[in-house]
Amino acid sequence: MLSKKTQYAFKALTYMAEQKQVGPFLIADIAEKKKIPLKFLESILLELKKAGILNSKKGKGGGYYFNADPASISLALVMRLIEGPIALLPCVSLNFYEKCGDCNEKKCGLNKIMAKVRDKTLGILENQTIADLVTQ
Repeated sequence: MLSKKTQYAFKALTYMAEQKQVGPFLIADIAEKKKIPLKFLESILLELKKAGILNSKKGKGGGYYFNADPASISLALVMRLIEGPIALLPCVSLNFYEKCGDCNEKKCGLNKIMAKVRDKTLGILENQTIADLVTQ
């Protein structure tokens, strides 16, 4: 299941993508419109900024805005950034791989099935973008 943090990140990014304006967007406005706790949203948007997904402008007329076209930001990228691994087991993770201590991966049926689950999931998440959330 997606954490609240990831759900809030997607809500905020969707809100920003569906607006006619390019930004910047005030954190308080996003928090109010999408019912996200302000302090929690601040940390999420800062994390997205550090990753290069968003940028910000200070002062009057400031706020957060996309650093790239929402159509170029995959859901997989955001999920990995906020959530961590997409794979359900560490031994099948592409970016966060960890060998299971007591398992022979070559003979493990669970490993083989979870690798298929990972591949199907990634096939969807890597080919869907923030812009697709607006049109769904």
